[in-house]
Amino acid sequence: MQREHSYRVVTEWTGAAEGSTRNYKSYSRTYRQQIGGKLSLTGSADATFLGDDSLVNPEDLLVAALSSCHMLSYLACCALDGVAVTAYEDAAEGVMVEERGAGQFRSVMLRPTVTVAAGTDVEKAQALHTNAHDVCFIARSVNFPVEHEARIVVAD
Repeated sequence: MQREHSYRVVTEWTGAAEGSTRNYKSYSRTYRQQIGGKLSLTGSADATFLGDDSLVNPEDLLVAALSSCHMLSYLACCALDGVAVTAYEDAAEGVMVEERGAGQFRSVMLRPTVTVAAGTDVEKAQALHTNAHDVCFIARSVNFPVEHEARIVVAD
């Protein structure tokens, strides 16, 4: 059975208060997003593209979405398969290539460190990352490789 889900985001260019787009190098790239009535987020373009480096940018958010989706998928797989995870931390990195004025992501590497309870089958815990990747909504939606180099640590 197919189910459809909808997600709403309102994006407002707040940089307009600092002036119009009459000059490419000087207009503000700052924006605000209201995400489904849950969160208000202020962002900008990457500093490479004349944005404010102190704010998140769309590229950051894409990598963050992939990292958090994999984590949530992995935790669900572990819970369903009896693997007790006690901690999870990911150091994700995305690589974007820019060519002739356009860019696209080449890859994202997820590097989760997962702590599991003593007595856990470490091989099973490791293998569940593949299952998590296969069911991660965001990874299934992008057109570039999303890989993982997971490290499993057994709690003392």
